Amino acid sequence: MTERPLRVMWLLNHTTARSFEIPMLKRIGVQEIFLPKKTPADPTFRSTSIDWSEDANLSIPPEDLAILNATNWYDDPGTAAWEIANRHFDVLFFILLKSDFFRSMTRHFRGAKIWRAFGLPKISYHGLLTWLTVREGPIWSAAARNLWIGKGFDHLSDVEPDYIAKNSILLPPGLPDTEVRDNWIGKDKRVFFVCPDLAYNEYYQEIYRDFKKTFDGLPYAVAGAQPIAIHDDHVLGYVSKDQHDRHMREMRVMYYHSTEPNHVHYHPFEAVRAGMPLVFMAGGLLDRIGGLDLPGRCRNPEEARKKIKLILNGDRGLIEDIRRSQPRLLAPLKAEHSEPVWRTSFQTILRKLEESVAVNLGRVEKKRIAVILPREYRRDSLRGAKLLARAISVGSRADGNDIEVVFAHLGNPEDLPEETFEDLPDSISRRPYFWRKVSHAEAIRASSYAGLEQQSEAQAATWSDREYIYPDDGINQFTDCDLWIVLSDHLDYPLLPLRPYLLMVDDYRQRYQTLFDDRTNQQYVRAAHAAEAVLVTTEFTARDARQFAGIPATRIKKLPMLAPELPVKKSTPSRSNLPNYFIWTTNLAPQNNHENAFNALRLYYDKYAGALECRVTGLNIKDMMKRDVPAVGTLRELRRSSRALRQNLKFERELSDRNFQMLLQGAGFLWHPGRIDNGTFSVIDAARLDVPSLSSDYPAMREIDGQFRLNLAWTDPHEPDDMARELKHMEVNLETARNNLPSADALAGQSVDRLAGAYWGVIREYL
Repeated sequence: MTERPLRVMWLLNHTTARSFEIPMLKRIGVQEIFLPKKTPADPTFRSTSIDWSEDANLSIPPEDLAILNATNWYDDPGTAAWEIANRHFDVLFFILLKSDFFRSMTRHFRGAKIWRAFGLPKISYHGLLTWLTVREGPIWSAAARNLWIGKGFDHLSDVEPDYIAKNSILLPPGLPDTEVRDNWIGKDKRVFFVCPDLAYNEYYQEIYRDFKKTFDGLPYAVAGAQPIAIHDDHVLGYVSKDQHDRHMREMRVMYYHSTEPNHVHYHPFEAVRAGMPLVFMAGGLLDRIGGLDLPGRCRNPEEARKKIKLILNGDRGLIEDIRRSQPRLLAPLKAEHSEPVWRTSFQTILRKLEESVAVNLGRVEKKRIAVILPREYRRDSLRGAKLLARAISVGSRADGNDIEVVFAHLGNPEDLPEETFEDLPDSISRRPYFWRKVSHAEAIRASSYAGLEQQSEAQAATWSDREYIYPDDGINQFTDCDLWIVLSDHLDYPLLPLRPYLLMVDDYRQRYQTLFDDRTNQQYVRAAHAAEAVLVTTEFTARDARQFAGIPATRIKKLPMLAPELPVKKSTPSRSNLPNYFIWTTNLAPQNNHENAFNALRLYYDKYAGALECRVTGLNIKDMMKRDVPAVGTLRELRRSSRALRQNLKFERELSDRNFQMLLQGAGFLWHPGRIDNGTFSVIDAARLDVPSLSSDYPAMREIDGQFRLNLAWTDPHEPDDMARELKHMEVNLETARNNLPSADALAGQSVDRLAGAYWGVIREYL
């Protein structure tokens, strides 16, 4: 531990809990406490408030405090806030509202983390974790060091699996004031019942229905905040504290319904403190804290109705028996009762933290990130993956971090062309792998072997799929890496989350075309939901991720596009040596718009007297016209229909990057007639080689044009005649098109080195 004062972040806004726990922390020696200044916009947070009073006691720089105060501590706060927290604080208390906060906290906060557990109605804390992460997989892992369940009652851990129970520690709740005021009058002959959120909360709606059934015909009033108005004369809605206190004094009796063994509300204790008779149901948590033989306890609804009817009718004997005996419920909530337990538990937490710090003192953990190419991609996808690996390596080094990047590719290296990875820096290691499929049981075992044994019970409940896949590198399944970045959502089975992973998604073309069956499409979308975040490079894809895939906006990270860095050449051919061809780079995917492109070429040659050859390049393009599929049959017919098209349409074999660049450098222009995808790097390659491009007009290409200032020429991909006219326009205006290309300096401004910081700034959040 450092010489700084012991400081705690109490990241809750519950008014009553704060009024007890902040003084309790001070009683046991904590004098500097940070309180959050933002609450969720959620009607269930009806018992919250904001307290600035502790800021004056904090001896941390004002500028750091300002950042902490501006942070939302119920969602992912971001690394900047965690860096400040790590500089100044040793312990934090939290409640769990979003899994993003939990992941971020366990990833970044080095101190002790205490999940404040007062008990939940109808669900365990394991159940809450399962519900929060139903599409994500377990989030409690071996990486979550110094993590505790700060249980309010000792028995709460009895219903939890071992991975939670063994990390629990007792921190009893309490009230700041347990003195019985005995100012009850009771002249208002109504039952006082607290039941909030009746317009939309099924849990409370069911409680209210049972209440009305039990006490039908008796006078009553219902307290509790109602964010949406209820048309019920019995429901009081929100009232001020003074009005609430007056109801406690004047109404005849409070009824408390709960039989939940692990959760209790504060209002029964408020009634006891006011001297108001409390009638409550047996079986709930009140039994454990002194209510077993109290005269206000009722074993069934019939007994509750009988006692309340007697009280409403003025049975002084019963009323006084209840009032005289019920202060016993306040005894466990007194500070002097809880202080020894808090002191002992806190000493345990700090001792374990000290031991953890001592073990890690001087240890420098070198982080490792795997960039995983999930299919045997070539051209743009392969180059994009290598560029991402470079950006992470460059960006992390520039930020002073010693990060190792591993580039993972499918298959045997011997099957790949020799020059495939020659542009990958030596600092980035390469690792071939194959996908392995495992059953559910094997997945649980594999995660245990990977050091995630604390998840095993959670996994059994939350991993419902029959089969999973993982990348097998023949060594340790990439578990030596701290983070995986998978370069596509095209995963045919759920990815076994041996390590946290990000997905980089190019596009959601299936929103616009029927590309996959429903099962495949759902699996791809599920893969994105299970990822820590989805990386995209266009606003178009970000919008589809939100609207089509349903990814929360906070988990979509838009980054600038990375493009290969070819030498920029400015050597325009003279008029006497003009190029005699243009290039169409494509592949067999349906979004490449082949039929419209063939129709456009036929019109270009036959209607507009096109003079340039069209040389077609790309994966599996050389034998494209020999394929026995209906779509190719249509293309063959179009080709046969035009002698000029047959003479001028040339299919190239698959070219290496070097040979493609040589072919491109001699072209008049590059043509991209595709539609709805994430765009193509080829137009950037062309600009670097002083070759202009003609592109289909769709959102991703507009974004590429804007970022790289390419001044692309545009065509309508749905109108072959427009495409043909623009091809001819490019042919006769090549010099003008070249003059509109970006300068070497403008292209250099979009280099990997310049953009690497943006990538590292996002990715470092997930380490």
